[in-house]
Amino acid sequence: MIPRLGVNIDHVATLRQQRAEIYPEVTRAAEVSLATGAHQITIHLREDRRHIQDSDVPAVHLVCRKFNLPLNLEIGCSDEMVEIASLEKPEWVCLVPEKRQERTTEGGLDVINPQNYSRIKAACDSIKKNSPQTKISLFVEASPEVLKRCITLNADAVEIHTGEYARDALASKDLAPHLKQYREGAQIIKAHGWGYHAGHGLTFDSLEPLLAEKQFEEYNIGHWIVGEALFIGFGHVIKEMLTLMQKYPLEAKS
Repeated sequence: MIPRLGVNIDHVATLRQQRAEIYPEVTRAAEVSLATGAHQITIHLREDRRHIQDSDVPAVHLVCRKFNLPLNLEIGCSDEMVEIASLEKPEWVCLVPEKRQERTTEGGLDVINPQNYSRIKAACDSIKKNSPQTKISLFVEASPEVLKRCITLNADAVEIHTGEYARDALASKDLAPHLKQYREGAQIIKAHGWGYHAGHGLTFDSLEPLLAEKQFEEYNIGHWIVGEALFIGFGHVIKEMLTLMQKYPLEAKS
């Protein structure tokens, strides 16, 4: 079994929103991704609506249903977003932190702060109550304290924020400390029976060391795929990434 590739198509919408046109179509990006072999589509409906729009959510979900593959909907923990997720009932919801001034998601959820923890818990409980079939992942850092706190929540997986790792990979820095932390995180999460996912800032080159570790079951990658697609095409980028992933099958569970 190879790891799953979730293709994040947010930045197809970013390009569309620059001119407020109907193109490039995010549904077409979803269709090409899934037809090429991607395992799911990831989209982030931000509160500021800077890329994905409300109407994109059911439209992309419809494409996913056509292929019988999951939609992974990233949202903040606000009441508005929890209600949207509860009504749409995607296969996966990934709860992420949001700040209006950030260019992209910076860091993971703060599950240590009691007030934030209560907000995240309320979001998880509400989604599970209104859409029991929806699985929830928590976008977090790989610190043991954070991960141990996560497994007290009503969720199914964590997605490790790989932003700092990805930046260090681009700068040719030592990746060993990151990889060690990810291995230790896997022990905590997998002992609880949760999924162990990764995402943010990953490229073709920074993905391979993670694949070689065989810890993560799923990778959600978007910005690099969309950027590389400008030169060699959307489907071709995804095909190359899937070919790389096939070289590193996951260990069979004992």
